[in-house]
Amino acid sequence: MQPGDGRKIGFWTCTALVVGNTIGMGIFVLPASLAPLGYNALLGWGITVLGCLALARVFARLARLLPEADGPYGYVQRTLGDLPAYAVLWSYWVSNWITLAALATGVVGYAAAIFPPLARVQPAWLCVGVLWLFVGVNLLGVRSGGRVQVVTTVMKLVPMLAVAVLGIWVLLDSPAAFGAHPPAKPISLGDAMAASTLALFAMLGIESATIPASRVDDPGRTIPRATLAGTGITAAIYLVVSAVPLLLLPYAELAQSSAPFALVMERFGGEGMGRWIALFVVVSGLGALNGWTLLGGEMMRTMADNGTMPRVFARTNAHGAPAGALVLTALLATAMVLMNYSESAVTGFTFLSTVVTAANLPLYLGCSLALGVLWWRGQRDAGRDLLVAAVLGVGYAVFAFVGMGARPFWLALALMVAGLPLYFFLRHLRNRTTRHA
Repeated sequence: MQPGDGRKIGFWTCTALVVGNTIGMGIFVLPASLAPLGYNALLGWGITVLGCLALARVFARLARLLPEADGPYGYVQRTLGDLPAYAVLWSYWVSNWITLAALATGVVGYAAAIFPPLARVQPAWLCVGVLWLFVGVNLLGVRSGGRVQVVTTVMKLVPMLAVAVLGIWVLLDSPAAFGAHPPAKPISLGDAMAASTLALFAMLGIESATIPASRVDDPGRTIPRATLAGTGITAAIYLVVSAVPLLLLPYAELAQSSAPFALVMERFGGEGMGRWIALFVVVSGLGALNGWTLLGGEMMRTMADNGTMPRVFARTNAHGAPAGALVLTALLATAMVLMNYSESAVTGFTFLSTVVTAANLPLYLGCSLALGVLWWRGQRDAGRDLLVAAVLGVGYAVFAFVGMGARPFWLALALMVAGLPLYFFLRHLRNRTTRHA
């Protein structure tokens, strides 16, 4: 396919992927999770936003310097080698289908609260149905999934705008309401790091425009612009909408709320507003589910193209969609959904956010190191900011690992190790085929 091919996606779809995948469902409950940390929550948000902007800069520079590379796999493979590229993308792919399971579960939970008749249907099968609905959408091609992503991204910004407008109205009408419930928790580095780690889960997805790089029109120009624009838009939205409930509601009450945005809208915007917010939470979850389904198929196709997954997963259907990759990713996500609703599940589904965050960090670290290697190899004429971006990206990834503690670090390492047998088996097959050729 050549640039300008009708099957390729452009700037607005790539930006919608970044914003739509990053704004999932986590942000709608995050203020409650951060409430026990007091004002450390706002400090943690500041750290996370700066760190994610640094990572966005890393991905933007890599996309500009290596426009022909097939996304993060190509960035890491061309600088650090085949094995590191496989390890970080394998870990990221695992986090993808866990994310799909978590999103499907969250969407069904919210939908059942809004539409009571749904509560009479077995939730596990509703989750599976929603998940496979978006597999069907993406089987129609990357453009089809991209169009759905643009529409749902616009819709999911509605509740964010409502909360922001409410905050501005309260600030102008009753400024004393802000800070009327100061928290008892003092500012501390440890609590700020904990808040930053929690906030990072809500920012996962800033790399989304780089994943389908081979399907992007003019990737060297489109991906950097979309990555920086999408991350900037998301960060600005998050800072505003997270601050409103944290500053307006009593911290003890906020910490107990399962729907903090709905609570603040009911309290200051009028009765019935919370139900509308909940409806848009469902839309937000559906949009994120669509976007992560698209990326899951593209990630597996990339790995298959590079020989680190069976070649069958590189095949595309008549619409240019990696059908086998999409189906396998969805099957694994379906297994996670069914495990979640099984009484015999060994571990609680509540730990999935930690798993997903831990599995994303190796990709962020690997790409930051890749940018540093490019600078070392002679890209110094690209400017000193290349090295600065690499150092800041590595520094933030390490900071996030430290903030998460030892258990998530070992968990991320275990995820990468779990994929190594497949890597060495496929390499053995390739070497044997080469010798007999």
